[in-house]
Amino acid sequence: MVATAATSSFFPVTAPSSDSGAAAGKKLGGGPANLGGLKSKPVSSGGLQVKANAQAPPKINGSSVATPVESLKHEDDTPSPPPRTFINQLPDWSMLLAAITTIFLAAEKQWMMLDWKPRRPDMLIDPFGIGRIVQDGLVFRENFSIRSYEIGADRTASIETVMNHLQETALNHVKSAGLLGDGFGSTPEMCKKNLIWVVTRMQVVVDRYPTWGDIVQVDTWVSASGKNGMRRDWVLRDCKTGEILTRASSVWVMMNKLTRRLSKIPEEVREEIRSYFVDSDPILEEDSRKLTKLDDNTADYIRTGLSPRWSDLDINQHVNNVKYIGWILESAPQSILESHELRSMTLEYRRECGRDSVLHSLTAVSGGDIGNLADGGHVECKHLLRLEDGPEIVRGRTEWRPKPVNNFGNVNQVPAESI
Repeated sequence: MVATAATSSFFPVTAPSSDSGAAAGKKLGGGPANLGGLKSKPVSSGGLQVKANAQAPPKINGSSVATPVESLKHEDDTPSPPPRTFINQLPDWSMLLAAITTIFLAAEKQWMMLDWKPRRPDMLIDPFGIGRIVQDGLVFRENFSIRSYEIGADRTASIETVMNHLQETALNHVKSAGLLGDGFGSTPEMCKKNLIWVVTRMQVVVDRYPTWGDIVQVDTWVSASGKNGMRRDWVLRDCKTGEILTRASSVWVMMNKLTRRLSKIPEEVREEIRSYFVDSDPILEEDSRKLTKLDDNTADYIRTGLSPRWSDLDINQHVNNVKYIGWILESAPQSILESHELRSMTLEYRRECGRDSVLHSLTAVSGGDIGNLADGGHVECKHLLRLEDGPEIVRGRTEWRPKPVNNFGNVNQVPAESI
């Protein structure tokens, strides 16, 4: 009885039908008994072996149809969804992080395009900036790259290129200090009083000219010059080696842009600029030699018919002081320009010229044989730039030295060792 109960717990037996009621009285093993789809098979050991009837799934119109038992089995095999919890209801953080990363990468790419940094140390550090204030806020520093259109036939930068970089640094110094009004280098108080800066004296010494692709570093600062003047100094260096290439010093005074007359520095303007003055000596020792006047009889070379173009005027409606340098060199002999390079220059600006002015450029050469300059040493020239009717614009003196050996010859000439 106990065995029967144990067996029935593992193998449930259906209720016997009326047809099998008579067979129930037969002995177990006397004949096969159908126990709810299970057939008993006699074995010699007297044990009971059970074999399930394998039945093919029913078909309807040639298609297999799952039985309710199979359907229940498939439902049991389908994984149930995880229970709904607070964590499961949160958004997909991986998608959110991916979107944030994409936004930051795009913003970084745009920033790198604006704040570009070089991959090579000899490239410009800050090509899109205007420089920075250094040395306790008293010195302004800016870097420049020498472009291909700024060099001459001897493959070096021209004196006009150097002077333009100096002037650009000076204006950016005023701008970065917050003193730039609506004029060309004028402070707000100067603009109220219609005052502008004009240069009266410029002294430049060039130790070496930069070449195409060089990066130069320009430092500039201002100091007081007398009671009504301002001195501005520059130092131009090779940005890679630190070698000093050019030193320059200049004196500036104020002029009323309406009356075109010189003016004293008003006290309001003096208060604006006083804190930016540096108490230092000039970067160059002043050349105190007198600049003599030239005329048609003392000049060796004269160039006439020079006149400013519209593009030569600045926003103060007068000719830029760098343009005067080009006009002075217009009368320099070609033999000097080909065999020598400008070493130093001293200029005195005496008056300005207008856009309708016609000028003459005069040059006198001393200290060398004009016919044999290639074998000579240093050459000194005196210059005068005057209006056609006589008034002086600029007096000047230049000193020239022989060009380096590698600058002689035709620019397009192929070196012998490369043939």
